[in-house]
Amino acid sequence: MIVWEAALMRNVLSVYVHNQPGVLVRVASMFSRREFNIDSLAVGVTQSPERSRITVVVQGDEGLVDQMIKQLEKMPDVVAVQRLDKDSAVFRGLTMIKVKADDTNRLDVLKMAELFRAHVIDVQKTTLIFEITGDDDKVTAFVQLLSPYGVLEVIRTGLIGLERGEHTIKEHCEEREYYGKNLL
Repeated sequence: MIVWEAALMRNVLSVYVHNQPGVLVRVASMFSRREFNIDSLAVGVTQSPERSRITVVVQGDEGLVDQMIKQLEKMPDVVAVQRLDKDSAVFRGLTMIKVKADDTNRLDVLKMAELFRAHVIDVQKTTLIFEITGDDDKVTAFVQLLSPYGVLEVIRTGLIGLERGEHTIKEHCEEREYYGKNLL
């Protein structure tokens, strides 16, 4: 669950990188080497096939997160880093939930899913699998409501987010003199 309060608040960083082998490992290693903990990580190709976006959820105070951003911006594979603010961005995660559902309770479970806008993606004789998107509070509430029926498995993707409005991460791009050069 993402907590948006206190001095050690969780922060969402959007890291725009070159879409090349090894970039994710190098970015994740930067966090590990400096003993920064990653709460959530999601990565995918953007509308430009030569770029990927890594969304990282980290916990820390303002100074620590600023240090993380500075370290990321030093990396040649990183094109831009954007801190996504809870008030000016939209966040989502995908969750799949397998729950026991037989002839005696299937309708009740399906009604709950409808309230949460969860979609049935698999139906078996004794189970249902749902997919639900939304913020952590919504997903957690849905899982808690399903728990009396017997939640068998839950898996969540990492959180992703985009800034609202016309602003894009490309505005945070900063051409650096060392792009494309071997620094070793």
